[in-house]
Amino acid sequence: MTHDRLVSPLASFGSADLAEVGGKGANLGELLRAGLPVPPGFVVTTDAYAAAARAVGLDAKLAAGFGGGAAPAASVPAAELRADLEGAPVPDDLRAAITAAYTALGADVPVAVRSSATAEDLPGAAFAGQQDTYLNVIGADAVVDAVRRCWASLWTERAVAYRRERAIDPAEVRIAVVVQTMVESDVAGVMFTADPVTGARDRIIVDAGAGLGEAVVSGLVTPDHYVLDERGALVDWSPGRGEVVIRSEAGGGVVHDSPTGADGAQGRLLTDEQLAVLAGHARTIAAHFGRPQDMEWSISDGRAFIVQARPMTALPPPSVPLNRRQRLLGPVLTEYIPTRPYPMDVSTWLGFGPARMMRDLLADLGVAAAFDDFLREEDGVVVELVPPAPHPTPRALLTPFKLAHRARTHDINTWREDPVLARFLRDADELDGLDLRALTWPELLRVPQRATDLMGPCRELRAAYLPSVAITMGRLTAAITLLGRRSLLGDLIGGASTRTEDANQALQDLADRVRAVPELRELFATAEPAEVLAAVREGTVREGTGPVAAFGDELDAYRREFGRRETATPLLVSPPTLAESPESVLGLVRVLVDQPRGEDRGSRSERALARLLTHPLLRGARARKRMTRWVRAAQQGMAFREDSHFYFTASLPALRRSLLEIGARLEKAGVVDEPFDVFHLRMEEVREVADVETMPAEQAERLRTLVRSRAAKRAELTGVRMIDPARVFPPKNTGNALVTGAPASAGTATGTARIILDATDFHRLDSGDVLVCPYTNPSWTPLFQRAVAVVVDTGAVASHAAIVAREYGIPAVMGSGTGTTTINDGDRITVDGGTGRVTPAS
Repeated sequence: MTHDRLVSPLASFGSADLAEVGGKGANLGELLRAGLPVPPGFVVTTDAYAAAARAVGLDAKLAAGFGGGAAPAASVPAAELRADLEGAPVPDDLRAAITAAYTALGADVPVAVRSSATAEDLPGAAFAGQQDTYLNVIGADAVVDAVRRCWASLWTERAVAYRRERAIDPAEVRIAVVVQTMVESDVAGVMFTADPVTGARDRIIVDAGAGLGEAVVSGLVTPDHYVLDERGALVDWSPGRGEVVIRSEAGGGVVHDSPTGADGAQGRLLTDEQLAVLAGHARTIAAHFGRPQDMEWSISDGRAFIVQARPMTALPPPSVPLNRRQRLLGPVLTEYIPTRPYPMDVSTWLGFGPARMMRDLLADLGVAAAFDDFLREEDGVVVELVPPAPHPTPRALLTPFKLAHRARTHDINTWREDPVLARFLRDADELDGLDLRALTWPELLRVPQRATDLMGPCRELRAAYLPSVAITMGRLTAAITLLGRRSLLGDLIGGASTRTEDANQALQDLADRVRAVPELRELFATAEPAEVLAAVREGTVREGTGPVAAFGDELDAYRREFGRRETATPLLVSPPTLAESPESVLGLVRVLVDQPRGEDRGSRSERALARLLTHPLLRGARARKRMTRWVRAAQQGMAFREDSHFYFTASLPALRRSLLEIGARLEKAGVVDEPFDVFHLRMEEVREVADVETMPAEQAERLRTLVRSRAAKRAELTGVRMIDPARVFPPKNTGNALVTGAPASAGTATGTARIILDATDFHRLDSGDVLVCPYTNPSWTPLFQRAVAVVVDTGAVASHAAIVAREYGIPAVMGSGTGTTTINDGDRITVDGGTGRVTPAS
């Protein structure tokens, strides 16, 4: 290797040199080339680190000590690797190159020595503060020692944990070291070209502290906080407290000084002119890189310097108002897409499954732009949900005639005999029965397409029968409203048998089995669902094997019969189905064990019908017969609505299994670390692989890179919402309310708030609790038998939770926006389903 490969001026590098100089070095070199005021310096490249690592045998230790993950195995502690590098000999030629580059900056000039890893400052993996920085380093020998310590900092516990979380292969990470002339700053800090809290792109945020910027970056000081508009004009300012000031110490290193004044309070550290200069640099840098930036800056003797720039991570989407049409779909989308979709979701089930079916149905009725382009991506990862604004087209003029024709030609009472349904269920069963492991790679790649193609028959059925549903429901609602019996509607339409009701009855049967076996009941009362499953599977329940084995058989039968249903949402394939989640099923059973079997919906419906028929205007036999016929038709309509939802997930398990099988084969090919990682890829990217067993190395590497970069981006977005809830559910004047939302089921109830985030939490709900959740779907229905009220972050009065709450007669508030984050688990709260208010219990 030549010296100029090991050590080169910072200005000689740019964004294309990431592998040589790491993220920090590449970005700073790029800024220098663009004419930004970056302190001069040089880079000790990753080649130098690689040579040092080989010299201490680090490569061999990584190969032996890493089990395919992102952290050393127990046999190779990170501390050992770090110690090896801290003591690594620096070859004479490298030492001479560093000395020459340092001398070129000036005689014994103070410098800042900063780590620059190849995985840092990238979208989704900022690595902020993970590797070490050394300030005010003086002398060539001290610089060489600082370089060595920066190398070693690649193996700190915090850096190793960060890489593990982001699935970054440790064997592929190298580190460069940036050495720059030290800026003896009077004031320094950080700056963002978007608001990191709200996501507003028309704001520049500046935090400033006296002395070196390390005090602000490391969180040792409460900084001045400036909010600027995009032109650099001051919008708001909050004074800092100046708890400590870090300054350079004579001879090298830094010292922490006590602030001047009694409590460190002071006036503004930055003038309007200085803020305008910083804002100008911020705009230039953001425009250069084409995305919001996180920068560190220093001001010395009135001159501003940029000492670091990297893409902003975990940036919320901008919060802008939605128009009226967007607010129509906003509650629907936030309810049905409660978690961030993976690329594979977007390119399979979400793109071509139920959402496309609804888009096509609405387009057929003359409504355009519904369920189109509602997800925005960055670096292949969904970052924002933007509700579309549907609008009518000229085709809408024909819609009334089209609906009337379909209602006349498709009797809702005969939908179960429709040959389209029979063909659909036959094809779904055939797909479910495939031996995926026996398929060739091309055959396996065709299975996802076959699964999404089954949305075609579902679309046919819904297009044919939903008009009849609308007419039968509208007719019954109008009739009983005129009769003054509108309150009976919920019970009247709940009488038809549905697959959801069948599933709930099967859960009740499982709960009856548990109640009948004392040791099973004790196990359910004291153990978590996973422990219950293990005990049943392993036969460790000491009751006679007959009842326990029967329970296990019934559990398996339930999963076979109803396991095609989703656990989270019918729009995504990445969450497991009920068949894959026996723990979720056991959680529901646990909810029902101590809940007496209630009256079935059919009996309630018959009682409501009998009460309706006592109306004076329905005394005649003909009137009673007509009203009974209208009720039966409406019941069939609701059964169709429920069962067509149940059936359109029929191909979901086969799709999910096929994708995981694809992932398993990609794991064998070394593309992914585990089968589920395939969800970080898009289906079209997988289809480009002609033969997984003979895949070219460069193609495998490209896919590996996509998986890891998207996993890192996704990890950075953990906790960042895809849309500000206040945009979809505008906050109201709450008074003393914890949250407010749409009144969805009248009544008032007080109970203990139980935050149920997903199916794994089902077992935590006790009788008398208030169910507080981000969303629900039909598989959650048994929870409503135990809850005294329900509060949901998403949804509206026509959502599943609202309908079921009205059927069970419990108060419900929909669209609270922040119920699961504002209300504390265990709080006593009062839910008023008539006003949409949730207040602390008095």
